[in-house]
Amino acid sequence: MVKLEIKRHSMASTTAYIDLLEKHLMEDVSGIKGAPTLRKRSGRQYWYDRYRVGDSVHESYLGEDSAQLRSFIEDHKANQEDAAARKERMAYLIRLMNADRFLRLDRTTGSLFSALSKAGFFRLGGVVVGTHAFRAYEGELGVRLDVELGAFTDDIDIAGFEHLSVAIAETDLANPSADEIFRGLEFKPVPSLASEHVWKWAQTKGDAVVEFLTPSFGSEEPTKRLPALGVSAKCLNHLNYLIRQPIDAVLNYRSGVLVKIPRPERYAIHKLIVSERRGQGPNPQKARKDRMQAEFLIHVLADDRPDELRWAYSEALNEGRGWRDRIDRALSKMPGARKVLLNLNQP
Repeated sequence: MVKLEIKRHSMASTTAYIDLLEKHLMEDVSGIKGAPTLRKRSGRQYWYDRYRVGDSVHESYLGEDSAQLRSFIEDHKANQEDAAARKERMAYLIRLMNADRFLRLDRTTGSLFSALSKAGFFRLGGVVVGTHAFRAYEGELGVRLDVELGAFTDDIDIAGFEHLSVAIAETDLANPSADEIFRGLEFKPVPSLASEHVWKWAQTKGDAVVEFLTPSFGSEEPTKRLPALGVSAKCLNHLNYLIRQPIDAVLNYRSGVLVKIPRPERYAIHKLIVSERRGQGPNPQKARKDRMQAEFLIHVLADDRPDELRWAYSEALNEGRGWRDRIDRALSKMPGARKVLLNLNQP
């Protein structure tokens, strides 16, 4: 049996990605997104955080002018030199990655992910799933993706847990809202026949489609609200397994976009399951792509992170007979991946 060929990015570009991720995590905790601006209203002065999302300018309220708030803003300004150096470093690291042919996002997709990230969607529990998450494993695993495996898709899928969103919403909300972001980037809501809630948006002058998803946990409801994100989401089976314990990642657009993605070992096993569900539908090409992505990750992880892969595989098998049957049917079409997974348990 011929072993799947795995090509690696250079050590320099893989290290650049790790450095870029660290820089974005530092940037994410800085608090103020843009330029602190003082405004006078009704005889009082108030501070606002003024920043750009896509082509629109937004303002978030910081508070009434006071010595304490001014001190905080001055500290922020004093750190701008570090922030400027950090941004310059980010741009340099992206150039290193692009020189090693990391896959890039197109302008429409990149602008949307950037807007969602700045609004706090991923900080508040949103997780990128689907092919856009798979593409992010380039940096996480240091591997090259060929055109077919990481082919551009117009579908953008974002998932989140209802219970986490409810808890977060008590203290924090995405700002601006999903509706503001999508309308600003010329997306329109797509009504659903199965639910009164909107969980899908489509680009008005293109083919991009954004869907919000959430685990069903056996619910009969077609959709649920994710209050922190200000959206409704379509309920799907098996999704809770995929988005548990997500990891940070940077998407390759401009100086990078910080998001959350599933752990690669969970993604690989989840793709085995959904490939069987898709295989019963009208689009077998998607099921084939699911198996290709799963097989690629299984081979990579067996070499680099065998313990994590073994754990994710065992956890899925322990979910019950339905899960085991779907995984077994998928692996019957993937003898190479089946052999790799069986060998994980060999001494």
